[in-house]
Amino acid sequence: MEIPWLKELVVIFLLSIGVTIACGKLRLPSTVAFLLSGVMCGPSLLGVVDDVAHISHIAELGVAMLLFTIGMELSGESLNRLRRPVFLGGGLQLALTVLALAGLVFLYGQSWRQGVFWGCLVALSSSAIVLRIMQERGLTGTPAGRLSLAILVFQDIMVAPMLLAVPLLAGRLELTAQSVLTAVSQMALMLGGVLLFAKYGVNRLMEMVVRARAREVLLLTTLGLCMGMALLTSALGLSLSLGAFLAGLMLARSQYSMSVISGILPYRDVFMSLFFISVGMMLDVKFCLANFFPILGLTALFILVKAALTLPSVLLQGYPMRACVITSLSLAQVGEFAFVLAAAGLEAGLLQMHDYQTFLCVSIITMMLTPSMIAAGPRLGDMAARLAGKTPPQGEPAGRALNDHLIIVGFGISGKQLAKAARESGIEYVILEMNPETVSRYRGKEPITHGDASQPVVLEHLGVGKARVLAVVISDPTAVRAIAMEARRMSPGLHIVARTRFVTEIGPLRRLGADEVIAEEFESSIEVFSRVLTRYMVPGQDIDNFAARFRRENYRTLRRISAVSPLDVVAGRLEDMGVQTLRLDAASPLCGQSLAESGLRRQHGVTVVAVRRGEAVTAPPGPETRFAANDVVYLFGKTDKLYAARPLFTGGAAAA
Repeated sequence: MEIPWLKELVVIFLLSIGVTIACGKLRLPSTVAFLLSGVMCGPSLLGVVDDVAHISHIAELGVAMLLFTIGMELSGESLNRLRRPVFLGGGLQLALTVLALAGLVFLYGQSWRQGVFWGCLVALSSSAIVLRIMQERGLTGTPAGRLSLAILVFQDIMVAPMLLAVPLLAGRLELTAQSVLTAVSQMALMLGGVLLFAKYGVNRLMEMVVRARAREVLLLTTLGLCMGMALLTSALGLSLSLGAFLAGLMLARSQYSMSVISGILPYRDVFMSLFFISVGMMLDVKFCLANFFPILGLTALFILVKAALTLPSVLLQGYPMRACVITSLSLAQVGEFAFVLAAAGLEAGLLQMHDYQTFLCVSIITMMLTPSMIAAGPRLGDMAARLAGKTPPQGEPAGRALNDHLIIVGFGISGKQLAKAARESGIEYVILEMNPETVSRYRGKEPITHGDASQPVVLEHLGVGKARVLAVVISDPTAVRAIAMEARRMSPGLHIVARTRFVTEIGPLRRLGADEVIAEEFESSIEVFSRVLTRYMVPGQDIDNFAARFRRENYRTLRRISAVSPLDVVAGRLEDMGVQTLRLDAASPLCGQSLAESGLRRQHGVTVVAVRRGEAVTAPPGPETRFAANDVVYLFGKTDKLYAARPLFTGGAAAA
């Protein structure tokens, strides 16, 4: 038995492997490699595939699965925060683009109907490309990532009304109140059914599936829900990807969501690759070469106009210039649904064949340039912020006399926990956050202000010159590097603690000025082996020693609870040495003993450099100094010895 399209599919896969390897050596992203593979396989070059529709139908599943996984990664709280950017940001971006393009096309001598249609084409951006690249680079949790997702979701919602508007703009259909009421009723019924199923049915269904203990059943259930919801929205005239996105949001509420998403990721990646290849196949190389310079000029004009029209829609929401520029450049390409809309416009007479081919060429080129535009976004955003003459942010810390304080950059989960710990420890702190909604929600409750910490004027406003510690706990790796470099330049004595996702970021961040870099990847591995060893009844002291040794080998510094400043400098220059501050519990065997009797230096290898009792500090303490409950003791020594001595102060071990 012969499957007609199987031979084509095999050739496409083999060719794309070679192109991807070659692009990898040139440091080009895989997205560009798949687009180039499609151009080579298409009818205008090698002609491996004569009918692109065969591959396109399969490739649409990749877009649907991408939106499904994006929906699953959104929590209820983050989705609620996206509500304003979706409707305000997305609505403004669409309205500004349609109005501007309608005006330009009308001035060019065409009808306003054609102008509105061109505005709809230009307004759409590529969810598949933008979200894929942002996922690969770990940018989905950044302000620019959230803003891009919000606007893309709104664009997907508007695909159906745009398709319905094509016959109206072409003068082939009249809109009646009954048809509008029918469409609205269908949407309301669908959303109501989805909400009811999400609230009362999803968890029960997933619990039954998981109890079956068969990964195949779990995967089939996941695909069934994803594609079933996509078919439902498609039947109502909406896009497949919007239905898949709603299915992802629905399953995100389930406690088994991580098991679901891990099973579908490999299939999503395969279908997404086919999507990019199918887009590349649409390019008519001969037409593109014959009109090379006009198309090149139109591409540059398209990117500039679309980025400029997107910028106000995010600036008006109160986000910093840097995040707004990154978002505008990220969305400055044509979307995959624009191809469907363009085909409908060609059939309805709103587009001529020459305009259609020109639009395809410009679209595919902008898609190929998207990875470079996203990569250049942070640098161009910094330049735009400097040119705009950014003023200090408005917030609570402006009127406070700050000294020896903690600066927290980012108020996500890590920032909130750090602020809570600082508050309970009596440490003065200020918070800087780029999300204006978060700032509004916590203003009056926390010393929080809005601004971009990579800007010198913002750091100066927060008193970086007088601060003791700067903690950078945001998800944007480019911004973390810029903040560390600027803060070190402005305050050489500042202690900078930065969070990053990957171990490979530790070296570059330390070279830029960070004193301590906490890699989520590495800390997660320590937590995993600690819990595994606990189940094997390995003593807690041994687990602590393992963790201390691994941290020392990878970080070359101890994550200190606190430190005495002069010794901190010395410890930083002596390998394997550190400083630690411990409070003496009432249950500690050291209570009532003198320093000489404790044997801390002789038997445990640590030196007591100071003891604080209330407001009085004894530094250095004499051998006759006696310990009492609640004393704060400052220790100096090798990092493994410091960890081993901790149980003495908590009552977890007997003093020798």
